[in-house]
Amino acid sequence: MTLAVLYDVHGNLPALESVLQDAGSRGADRYLLGGDYALFGPWPAETVARLRECNAAWIRGNGERWSARPTDAPGDEVVQGAIAACRDALGADDVDELAALPEMLVHDDARFCHGSPISDVRSFLPTPSEDEAELLDGVAEPRLVFGHTHLPFRRFSTHGGIELVNPGSVGMPFDRDPRAAYALIHPDRSVEHRRVPYEHEASAAALRERFTGAWVDTVARRIEQARFDPD
Repeated sequence: MTLAVLYDVHGNLPALESVLQDAGSRGADRYLLGGDYALFGPWPAETVARLRECNAAWIRGNGERWSARPTDAPGDEVVQGAIAACRDALGADDVDELAALPEMLVHDDARFCHGSPISDVRSFLPTPSEDEAELLDGVAEPRLVFGHTHLPFRRFSTHGGIELVNPGSVGMPFDRDPRAAYALIHPDRSVEHRRVPYEHEASAAALRERFTGAWVDTVARRIEQARFDPD
């Protein structure tokens, strides 16, 4: 069976629909959902509802943790404004349910987490960093799949030769390519990174139409420009 790995959807329903259509056309029949489902996006509740229709295993990201406990999140107006909007859109029951998801899952010979096995906000980069050994402490599996940085890549770690796979972000890529990103893990264990076009400018416009606050334009420009620090 082919596994579709979707991370960092961020409430971007059109991006998700494009990915689901592409994954289905490539033979995916099950999904691994890697966290950050609703926060910052134009369609928080609708995105969660659509994901619930998938044959999927779910893990929690920092977005789910922050939405349930806003005091855990950074205090800046972009993050806190988005959290308040997301909490209102989802409702208390969904916020609590998503926050209760497991932090990690092990499937076959791979471990899945959001940021790293030790943190949902500390992660790996396309080039090795000095804390890589710390982030991998205790990992016994030969493959680690994660997200959080919204940067798709695959490489082997400098610590233990563990295969590191970031499928990228479905709803808000940060590599200057606005197409939705995800990955397929095929029955032979090979990883295929996929990019799928969708109307990203329309999603940014929908965010501006559906929500108000100082956070909205910053996040909309991130969707438009596929950069964390947009112009």
